[in-house]
Amino acid sequence: MLEIKFVRDHLDDIQEMLLNRGSIADLSQFKAADEKRREILFEIEALRHRRNVVSDQIATMKKKGENTDALVADMRAVAGKIKALEIPLSENEAQTREILMQIPNQPHASVPVGNDETDNPIIKTVGKLPDFQFEPKPHWELGEHLGILDLERATKIAGTRFPLCYGAGARLERALINFMLDIHTNEHGYKEVLPPFMVNADSMTNTGQLPKFKEDLFKIEGWPYYLVPTAEVPVTNIHQGEVLEASDLPILYTAHTPCFRSEAGSYGKDTRGLIRQHQFNKVELVKFTTPESSYAELDKLLQNAEKILSSLELPYQIITLCTGDLGFSSAKTYDIEVWLPSQNVYREISSCSNFEDFQARRANIRFRRKGKKGTELVHTLNGSGLAVGRTVAAILENNQQADGTVLIPKSLQPYMGNIKKIEP
Repeated sequence: MLEIKFVRDHLDDIQEMLLNRGSIADLSQFKAADEKRREILFEIEALRHRRNVVSDQIATMKKKGENTDALVADMRAVAGKIKALEIPLSENEAQTREILMQIPNQPHASVPVGNDETDNPIIKTVGKLPDFQFEPKPHWELGEHLGILDLERATKIAGTRFPLCYGAGARLERALINFMLDIHTNEHGYKEVLPPFMVNADSMTNTGQLPKFKEDLFKIEGWPYYLVPTAEVPVTNIHQGEVLEASDLPILYTAHTPCFRSEAGSYGKDTRGLIRQHQFNKVELVKFTTPESSYAELDKLLQNAEKILSSLELPYQIITLCTGDLGFSSAKTYDIEVWLPSQNVYREISSCSNFEDFQARRANIRFRRKGKKGTELVHTLNGSGLAVGRTVAAILENNQQADGTVLIPKSLQPYMGNIKKIEP
């Protein structure tokens, strides 16, 4: 959430930002609500000042033995007016906050202006694309042929967009999770956490999923809980309402969770395979940093996610999201896209974002500098390290052989019982 004074003082800039983002927010409503709020506050403050002055006057009169009944009665009326005004003030503050909740984060100055994903510049491309001497199969056909992926029975069990893995397929998911967590904890310095897989509405609101993306979430009927759409939500909320010490920053967490998303608005997209599922595994990276170090930490975060793909010898590219494709809470995002031969295209496998103080303001996560008075909001960052199902899809497609088998990346073989390939 943006700071109210910043929005008030930069309405024209915010309106331009919304246009660049392709977002719709009625700033006239904010302006009207904010002006009304200040009118009420001014009236309340005037009444409180009058009460303080008269209270001193009453105290002086009592010392002199003078009658104060009329002034006391007047102050009771003033107190009643203040109490009456606090009701519309509370309602107005709630309305103003609701409007602020709908305004996305301010993009960093380095974010390119653009309309959609077609305007995202490519930063770099890494790895050699596979040169098949045969027509490469999509991962769902490979999975069925190998007997490790069964989307038809998954539909019978739950519905469309759910996976069912057997044998080496199930082990491949588990192996990748452990492989990713080991690299991030042993080499990159993250602390592993195992958070709840359900969260409350406050946690969803703090990270920006609510109220904007309510339809994308799975709500538990009859309970005040949501299934996590990403480990970003519970892990970021570990420190909600806390004041951290600057000497403890940056704080780095990594977590594996299943993720649950309704995929609202994605009708007809990626209806087959593991690219767009209602349930999928993901290893997440979350950082809490000082404002001055957050963009250096974003670069490191990107490198940490890259390390997984390079270790698995998968070809990928990195893009910067333009303003029109930037996530609601993000100030800057890099996407890592892995090569999928069957589609002849790079597909997103990780988003690495700096939210600056946008989430921290909602969650009230602050830090204290040594020897300084007061506190400041932390900067929060997160990135996928990586999406596991999409990594499975990339391994199957890039490492497929003419005989229908799939080679296991060398770095992953110890996690797969040292088998070198998956056979039918």
